[in-house]
This record gives sequence, structure tokens and C-alpha cells, in this order.
Amino acid sequence: MKWTVCPVGPIQANCYILEDEKTKEALIIDPGSELEKILAVVKNKELSPLAILLTHAHFDHIGALDSARDRWHIPAYLHKNESDWPDDPRKNGSAFFSMSKEVRTRPAEKLINGETELTIGPFSFDVLETPGHSPGGVSFYFAHDQAVFCGDALFSGSIGRSDGYGADGPQLLNSIREKLLTLPEKTVVLPGHGFSTTIGKEAETNPFLI
Repeated sequence: MKWTVCPVGPIQANCYILEDEKTKEALIIDPGSELEKILAVVKNKELSPLAILLTHAHFDHIGALDSARDRWHIPAYLHKNESDWPDDPRKNGSAFFSMSKEVRTRPAEKLINGETELTIGPFSFDVLETPGHSPGGVSFYFAHDQAVFCGDALFSGSIGRSDGYGADGPQLLNSIREKLLTLPEKTVVLPGHGFSTTIGKEAETNPFLI
């Protein structure tokens, strides 16, 4: 598996396009805005998207959700604790962000209920519940590729905010320590904003965790 990071929108949220090198099938994680940028990557690599994975339902991660679904006719996966957030600007945060219009999207077709292993086409991965930044925050862990896509839970040198609707600071720290820092040290951390890092580096140097 290979992945391409595509920062989109006014807050430069990281959308990830995952590709299976043999089949050219793909998964899209967090299409936050600017479908044209995502489309350019898909076209350039001649990929066939199979599904959309949402780490959580904040506006900067779902802004292009409907347009992406309509373009490729594929389902979206979201944790059940945020099932009503896509169509609620107050919950998804777009009502309070002056640089963005209110975001309202259709509900996700597939609701994640608890930690599980998912197989979508050639992709197999674990869904880890990592709430705290938001109540339905999840991380997608690809053990074979030593990579975890963790949304806004853990960043390089920082952690997610916990002052939004439904956020919980102690819960976020617990999620990071119990679900992410327990992964192998070499695991690449692909966050919702900013640069990639590793589990080992964050365990040793992240000022919020040591």
C-alpha cells in the first residue's frame, strides 16, 4: 500500500489517498475540501476509489464528503457517536468558523460501532476508538504497512484540541496512551494536520505525553 497526503481547505486538513499498487483501488480518508485536488491525485494515479473513511466529523474533514461520494458513488464510514454531525453545523464546528460556510452533508452510509477489523477490497485494517478530540474519533491502523491514520488525536509534537463540542481532554490523553502509544514504535503516524511522525518519537518527545 502507498498513500498520498493532500492538504485541503483553509485549515489545511490532511486528506489521504491510499492505493493498492496491484489493483489500483483506493481509499480516501477525510475529504475535507477542494475535491479538485483529491480528484487530480486519483486521476494522475489512475485509481478507483472504493470508500471514504472519516476519522471524525469536524467540518474541515468532511467538507468535500458529498461531492466525493457523488463523483465515485462510494460509501462513507463514520463512528456512530457522530452519526448526526455531518448535517449539524454546530456539532461539526462550521457554524463557528468565519472562514468557512456552514457544512451540511448527508449521513454516512456505514456506521462504525466499536473497535473492529475492516476489509474493503484489498485493504484490511483495524479501527481503533480514539475519542477525546470528538466523541466518535477513530484511528485506522494498517499493521502490515506500519501506519496509523489518527485524525486530530495525535500530532507531531502536539495533541488534538479538547475545547470543542463533545470534547474531553482526559479522555483524549487516555485514548492516545492506551490505543496509539501501545502500537509498535516504528509505526508511522499520519495526523489530520501537519507532518507525519512516529509512535516512538512522540512517546519520547511529545511535551503533552511525557
